[in-house]
Amino acid sequence: MRDLNVPMYDPELVRPMREELTRLGFEELRTAAEVDAVLGGERAPTLVVVNSVCGCSARMARPAAALAIQHARRPGRLVTVFAGQDAEATARARRYFTGYAPSSPQIALLKDGAVVFMLERRDIEGRNAQDIAADLGSAFDRFCAPT
Repeated sequence: MRDLNVPMYDPELVRPMREELTRLGFEELRTAAEVDAVLGGERAPTLVVVNSVCGCSARMARPAAALAIQHARRPGRLVTVFAGQDAEATARARRYFTGYAPSSPQIALLKDGAVVFMLERRDIEGRNAQDIAADLGSAFDRFCAPT
């Protein structure tokens, strides 16, 4: 069994991928305790991006998230975990995704502690960032207050 405390990828390799979201204001959750502190008590709409190294899917998920948060309505809280890097935090975040299988990447919108919208890898793969962002924007219109 793999040690969850040892990253699958070189931290320097994934740094630019992490920074692609953190420079936009996403809060990085790197431990299970950090995930529980945010997702365990947050009632406001929260966007959770499960970041990953995974080729074309992750390459579109990050830009889609960047476009989506420019929408007129958006979640008040933006967080991210990194699959294959912070495995314990990612596994804990996925416990909040009741009814959804693990997927990398994955983008969830939670409200009142429950998933109200989910984009799994199959919803991201093979699509462009604008179309993915439009799906997120529609979810924001349904579940988020204007910014």
